[in-house]
Amino acid sequence: MNKAEKTRQFIVEKTAPVFNEKGYVGTSLNDMTNATGLTKGSIYGNFANKDEVALAAFDHNLKQVTTIIQQEMSKHNTCREKLMVYVQVYSNFQKHPFPEGGCPLLNTATEADDTHAGLRQRAADGIQRWKNAITALIEKGIQLGEFRKDVPVEQTALSMIATIEGCIMMTKLTGKTHYQKAIMRTVEKLIDDL
Repeated sequence: MNKAEKTRQFIVEKTAPVFNEKGYVGTSLNDMTNATGLTKGSIYGNFANKDEVALAAFDHNLKQVTTIIQQEMSKHNTCREKLMVYVQVYSNFQKHPFPEGGCPLLNTATEADDTHAGLRQRAADGIQRWKNAITALIEKGIQLGEFRKDVPVEQTALSMIATIEGCIMMTKLTGKTHYQKAIMRTVEKLIDDL
């Protein structure tokens, strides 16, 4: 990495938690300079505008989550065990290096659906990739005889994602961790019933 690439990476790493906690609209240039210790000129010398920084920060935060999931899945062999990683990680996300502020998909989708087309598209793409990953695991499990042949693959994948994201939202909003445990048991049952 050259110096410019290192500086861009530094800016992204330092501002990513701010964007994830405060959102695009809530993050000011002052927040970015405070997080990085850099001047406005240094930030905008490396990024064209706030949009570019926000998009790179979202990508960084989402990569953190997907890396955790991939690392945990690599410890398991069966498709069922790999799907259960979602239950394990999202039930205990405090034990993993999740981005500050929680799930970047949920945070970004909630804020950017009506306010920022670029972030909205990035979040939508993230959901689509997540759905595709779950779908591929279920289809492989069916092929290997691990799961029933009549499993509604896409419906199951979408239900898992919606339940997990709803769980995060309700737990974060209410502060009631027993909600998280109860809702994640629903995801576990969904996987067990495959």
